[in-house]
Amino acid sequence: MLKARVITAIFLLIGFLGALWGLSTTGWTLLATAVAMLAAWEWGGLMGLGRLPRVALGLLMGVPCTVIMLWSPESLGLGGILDKAAARSLALVLLLPAAAFWIFLVPLWLSRRWPLTDFVAGLLTGAVVLLPTWLALVLLRHLGPEVLLAIMALVWIADIAAYFTGRAFGRRKLAPQISPGKTWEGAYGATAGVLVYGLAMYGLFAPSNGVSPLLLVPVLLLLTAVSIIGDLFESLLKRQAGIKDSSQLLPGHGGILDRIDSLTSTLPLVTLFWLLS
Repeated sequence: MLKARVITAIFLLIGFLGALWGLSTTGWTLLATAVAMLAAWEWGGLMGLGRLPRVALGLLMGVPCTVIMLWSPESLGLGGILDKAAARSLALVLLLPAAAFWIFLVPLWLSRRWPLTDFVAGLLTGAVVLLPTWLALVLLRHLGPEVLLAIMALVWIADIAAYFTGRAFGRRKLAPQISPGKTWEGAYGATAGVLVYGLAMYGLFAPSNGVSPLLLVPVLLLLTAVSIIGDLFESLLKRQAGIKDSSQLLPGHGGILDRIDSLTSTLPLVTLFWLLS
C-alpha cells in the first residue's frame, strides 16, 4: 500500500505540474472539467446511486462547465460570448452561495450530521461543492500557474502540519464521531503552519499585491478553518455511505474527492476574495 501510495503521488505531482505550466488555457479548462466530472461520478457514490446514475451524474457535470467555458470572455482565452463584467457577475453567482455554504451551513451540517439521502438535495449539494471548485481552478490559473500552486500549497501545508502535530501532540478529539483521527492539537498545528506560510509569502510578494497584513491574518485563519471543514465534510459523507474512500481511481490515495476535499472549500473562497478585492 505504501509503495502504491508513493508511486501514485509521484505521478500525480509530475502530471499536475506539467499540466499547470504546459497546457494552454483551453487545455487546462478541459482537464479541470474532466476532473470535475470524475468527482461528480464519485459524488454519486456518496449519494448511494447505482452504476448508471453515477455515470450520468458525471456526464451531467460536464454540461455547466462547457456552457460557462463557451460564455467566458476572450481575455481568458475561451469562448468570448460574455464580457468581463458579465463573466464576473456569473462567477459571483456561483461563488457567493459556495462561500455561504462552507462558512455557515456545513458547520451546522457537521454538528447535526445530516445524511445525504434526498436525491434533489444531493444534486444541489454536489453542484455547490464541485462547480465553484472547477471555476476556481480555471480562474486562479489565469492569474498564473505559480499563483494557483501557492494557494493549493496553503491547503497541503495545513494538512501536513495537522497530521504531524496531531500525531506528536494530539490528545483531544476534534470530531470523534466523524473523523476519530483528527485532534484539536492538529488543528492548531495547521493554523500555525498556514500562518507561517502565508506571512512568509506576504514578506516575499507584498510589494506587488498591496494586501494589508491586518487583513491577511484573519483571511488565513478563515481559510485554515474552512479547509478543515471541507475535510470533515467529506469524511462525514463517506462514513454515512459506509465507504473508506470515494473511489479507487488513485491507487493508495482513494479517489479524486479524497485528494481535493479541502480544496473544494478553500479555492472558491480565495477566488471570491480575489474578485471582490
